[in-house]
Formats: sequence, structure tokens, C-alpha cells
Amino acid sequence: MRLFLPLLACLLALGARADELPPSVMHALKSAGIPVSATAAWVREVDAASPRLAVNARTALNPASTMKLVTTYAALDLLGPAYVWKTEAFAGGTLSEGVLTGDLHLRGGGDPKLTYDQFGRLLRQIRARGIREIRGDLVLDRGAFLTANGDPARFDAQPMRPYNVAPDALLVNFKAVTLQLVPDPQQKTLLVSAEPAPANLDLINKTTLGTGNGCGDWKERLRADVFAHGPTTRLVLTGVFPPGCSEQRWNIAVMDHPQFVLGVFQQLWAELGGSMSGGVRDGPVPADARPLAVLPSPTLAEVVRDINKFSNNVMARQLFLTLGMEAGRRPAGTEDADAAIRAWLDARGLALPELVLENGSGLSRRERISAEGLGRVLQAAWKSAVMPELVASLPVTATDGTMRKRLKQNGVAGQAHIKTGSLEGVRSIAGWVLDRSGRRWIVVFFVNHPHAGGAQAAQDALLEWVYAGRGT
Repeated sequence: MRLFLPLLACLLALGARADELPPSVMHALKSAGIPVSATAAWVREVDAASPRLAVNARTALNPASTMKLVTTYAALDLLGPAYVWKTEAFAGGTLSEGVLTGDLHLRGGGDPKLTYDQFGRLLRQIRARGIREIRGDLVLDRGAFLTANGDPARFDAQPMRPYNVAPDALLVNFKAVTLQLVPDPQQKTLLVSAEPAPANLDLINKTTLGTGNGCGDWKERLRADVFAHGPTTRLVLTGVFPPGCSEQRWNIAVMDHPQFVLGVFQQLWAELGGSMSGGVRDGPVPADARPLAVLPSPTLAEVVRDINKFSNNVMARQLFLTLGMEAGRRPAGTEDADAAIRAWLDARGLALPELVLENGSGLSRRERISAEGLGRVLQAAWKSAVMPELVASLPVTATDGTMRKRLKQNGVAGQAHIKTGSLEGVRSIAGWVLDRSGRRWIVVFFVNHPHAGGAQAAQDALLEWVYAGRGT
């Protein structure tokens, strides 16, 4: 009784029971027009037997990008932090005096980070083997994953946004070009260049430089259209660029996977002094093809850091399918990856009956998990051998990634590793908070509501509440 009364008095003073959100969070939700019924929260000290806060915690909600925590933890645990993907090159036909009379084969292993620079490294290896001229086709072996033929506009009618790029076993530079926009007020023009600059991409700049000093949302006044033009893809830019803006970068996904790989290959191969007479087609590597080069990816630990720090959707989807592939399924599809994660959860004693997986990235209207379910995954991760890699991959409050601009000038700045999630009608956070007394807490907070865009103040208030030690 002597212990109970002070504890009861403390809880009353804090104004929050285990089944009730803290007053500061309630106030922020009310200001945003979000009812508590549209939220779910779960807060638990990492070694505690029960949660300090559980509000609608067993309700299955859309977690947005916090679903990446399930995918990345499963991958680290199943594959190991040192796992790498391999992209391989093979020669078909005969090679004599620098001329390959036959096809050049590229086999993709699902590398999520086969960037423009990395792809150039592979081509330099091929060139170093003495090949100067290719009298044949570029043949792509993309058989590690099921080829996705879905509409890239299906999710939000934005087919050229890089986050809508479908996964592919031979994904080069996220299938996107970066446009560098450089205003020249003296000439009253906007200079535009692309990197990479695929040889089969025709960039046509019809933009003009506007008047005034403001910048604002410069993309709103620009338009990009893609047209097929024989063997070439034409990218036409129109609109007005505000002269008050400095140089800007615009990432755009163009062409289908094979044509993009061909165009980037042709660009880099020509820069290396090579030539190629053929086109591009899909096909497996023949058994008698000669190995030429192997390019390993960055390690899984590095890839997971990119996925979680910057919420990279296409990399998460590549990783998701890799789990299906490594479970023995080739070509691997979403059902194979789903089965691999569920088997792993069962083996870990983490059965989540409410779990719905579509692509493992959270870029989905279908994916579901409960706040308690995700919290239990984070609790298991904290006790696992890969805890350091997973925790280090999350954005740090007020420091980097998607939390870089949040909670500055606040005690919790730099004291929490938090994955964020954002979709239309969804805002979420999940991760770990180190409170001011040195105790570590798991925090999960979902909002599914038309006004979810206004939920950041409530999320931040919960993180501040936990940091202040009020979860005790």
C-alpha cells in the first residue's frame, strides 16, 4: 500500500492512464481535428513486462512506411548484415581482337543500390577484359524476380515519381534520371541537364524563366511528359521556372526497365570508347556463356540504412522480394516474400494475425499491422544480435533522414531513433526513445484519418512525453 499510493498520485498528476493518451497529445489531436478512435499508440520500456501506454493498440491500421521496420529487421535477421547482391556479366559468342561477335549478357541479382556510378564500375570491368565492340544484343537476365507489369500510376496517378518504380532484378539507378535545373537570369533561360543521360532519351526543354523574386513550390509550375518516338523516348519539359529559385534537382522515372538499362549502358559504353550494334532483349544466361565480371552491392547493413533513413520505397520492395528469392523461390514474387516473412515471424514467436503485406515498403493502401504488433517486433529486435544495425538505420530526431527537421530546440533532439511514415490519410512513427533518465522506450503511434496530415504535433508531443520520463 505504501508503494501503491505514491504511484497512484504520480499517475493522477501526469493525467494519463495506460489506456489514455497524454493530455498534450490529446490537445494536439483535437487541434488537428483527429479523434482518438482514428489513432493507435503503444509505449513500452524495452525490458518491461507490460506496456506503459496502449491505446487502440490491437487495431489493425495502415502503418505507411513504418512497415519497412518489419521488412528490414527480417532481412537483417535472416540474411545477416554482411549479405550482398551480385550483378554479373557474361559474353556469348566469340571474342577476338576486342570484338565480341555475339551477345553481352547481364544477370541481375536484385541489387537495390545498383546506382549509375556502380553500373559504370561494372562496365569498366567488362572493358578491362579487352572488349571494345559488341556485335550483338544486350541480353538481360531478370529472372530472379517476377517481372512487374503493373501500372506505375495505379497508386496515386504519379507514374514518373521515383517512389512508384516497380522492383526489378536488374534495377539500374532506381530507373530514374536526375534533372539539374540551372536558371540563367541574364539570358532569361533555364538550363537543363540529365544524369544519367541515356542514349535513347531525347530531352527537350521548352521551359521559360518567369518574373518576380519568389521561389515557392517550383515543381507546381513545371510539367514533364514522356512520348515514344521510334527507338527513342522523348522527355518534354514545359512550364515556367521561378527566377527567385536557386539550382534545383528533379528526379523523374522514365522508360521501362529494359530500355532504361539499354540507354544507360549505351551512354557509359560510348564514354568508355566502346560501341554496340544491337538492341536489348530479355533472356537467361546461356550455360556456355563466358563469365566476364561480377559487381557486388553494398552490404545489407548499408542498404537498410538507406531504406530507413530516407524511406526509400523501391529499395524496400527489392529487399522484400529478395527474402522470397533467398527462401528458394525463383522468380520470386510478393507471395513468396510474404510467406518468408510470416515463417520468420512464427519462428520468432511473433505471430501477427492482423498483418497484411503487399510489398513490404508501406507504399500501399492494403498493408496493415497493429501498434502492439509492430511494438512487439521492435521489442524482439532490441534483444536480437542485429539490434545495432537496425537501430542505427533509423532517422535520429533533429539530426538526419526524415527526422532531420523535427524536434529541434527540444530535449528529445538527438535522443530518439524514429522511423516515420506518410501517406495521404496516414501518419505514423515507430522506434526507440532514450529518456532523460537513461531508460530506453519503444514507441509506436499510428494515425489513420483524412486529417492525418496535421498529426505531426501530436506525434512530437508523444515523443516529448516519453523523453521527459512521464511514461514511468
